Amino acid sequence: MAVTRCTKMAYKSADEMIFGKAVKPVKTGLGLEIGAGYTTPEVNYAPRPEAGESKEKLIKEYERITTDIMARMVQIGAPSVVLETEHVQQMSNHPEWGAAVAHAQKTIMEDYHDEYGIKCALRHTIGDIRESRDFLELRGGDKYNTFMEAFEQCAQNGADMLAVESMGGKEVFDHAILRNDLPGILYGIGVLGSMDMEMIWQDIASVAKKNKVIASGDTDCAQANTAMFIAGGLLDKNLAHTIAIIARAISAARSLVAYEAGAVGPGKDCGYENTIVKAVAGVPIAQEGKTSTCAHSDLMGNLTMQCCDLWSNESVEYHGEFGGTTVQCWSETLAYDCALMNVALDSGNAKVLRDMFAASDMYRDAQGYVLAYQNSYRVGEAIARNGDDIYLRARDAAIESIKIVEEGAKGKLELSRFEANALANARTALEALTDDKEQFMSDCLTKYKSEVKVFKPENYGL
Repeated sequence: MAVTRCTKMAYKSADEMIFGKAVKPVKTGLGLEIGAGYTTPEVNYAPRPEAGESKEKLIKEYERITTDIMARMVQIGAPSVVLETEHVQQMSNHPEWGAAVAHAQKTIMEDYHDEYGIKCALRHTIGDIRESRDFLELRGGDKYNTFMEAFEQCAQNGADMLAVESMGGKEVFDHAILRNDLPGILYGIGVLGSMDMEMIWQDIASVAKKNKVIASGDTDCAQANTAMFIAGGLLDKNLAHTIAIIARAISAARSLVAYEAGAVGPGKDCGYENTIVKAVAGVPIAQEGKTSTCAHSDLMGNLTMQCCDLWSNESVEYHGEFGGTTVQCWSETLAYDCALMNVALDSGNAKVLRDMFAASDMYRDAQGYVLAYQNSYRVGEAIARNGDDIYLRARDAAIESIKIVEEGAKGKLELSRFEANALANARTALEALTDDKEQFMSDCLTKYKSEVKVFKPENYGL
């Protein structure tokens, strides 16, 4: 499949962007439409560790999880739900395990759909098993074949949507983020990450097309989320939050590649860059925020609802709570959030609610400020301007995010001296970079080949 670069914005202005509506809605699963005028909860979960001891135990665990979610949704009258199964490593390393789980889940979902009319779909997110601590085999070989087989078998056995959190570029990024090395962050996420995604997403899109399912999307969890987690909260100084948001802006240029290579959305929940991606590509997106506190903290729990089409909880381990099992509790919370957004859509108040979501968090931290939909749109414009050049668009997204934070700091956005210094240093480093992609590639190849022992250029076809 060919790659078609995004060089124009999907929306004429930021104000056109809203939750529950996308320029290119997606039909999938059992009567479900995503981005077609309503929002839907997407429940994300993990089995207990002991459930992975055998294939049979794992299937039973996912059957319980699926029944719990579907029953609770019907109990409270929720009209729609998406289940996202993020593969534990046994399911991607043994594709027949993942396939058996998908089949078991879909069978239960079909029963609930037939009996109660609930709209639903199943997303399977395959684990990127190509990456390990000492050894990378991103292209070809046994690992890649198993990786693709996992997509194939899930598509054939009930998964409506295929997704992944791919790892391309992470070996260079991990080295660079610990050293505040902006060119290295740009190279790892924007260039190597994009090159890897271009390869895998053409293959995933082919699998999806062949099996008549949806190639949904990718997210830069491995890199931009790593930066966000290291940056932490307002008491932490392990990494400047201004550096974390620059990494996030770069990640939007990378996550966009999935859609250029054949994916159609919805983008995955943990891609905080998804508002930027939606602005450029017009695809529906999943988001997480206040409902992901079971997994992590993020400083923008309301803001992320501003343009979501699916509203997710991030991964929660399956076990009991006072109100039922974890998946019952979190699915109910998500469903009520979606009910509020859907009433806002139906009553003509969607933009008011969107603006309240954004305003409640955008001055809390530089990350939320850049990701507020008005500013996300500007980062998207920077990407689209040089949409044909994976290096220039990632660099320009980074520089635009710096400009946005600098403007914010003149108003209500407070930056500590630590943050302001990191921002100024980042601007200096990025503005010193060449406009020539080939020159940048050549310089980085030489530098990181000598500095990062697990960086193998052949993984990227270099």
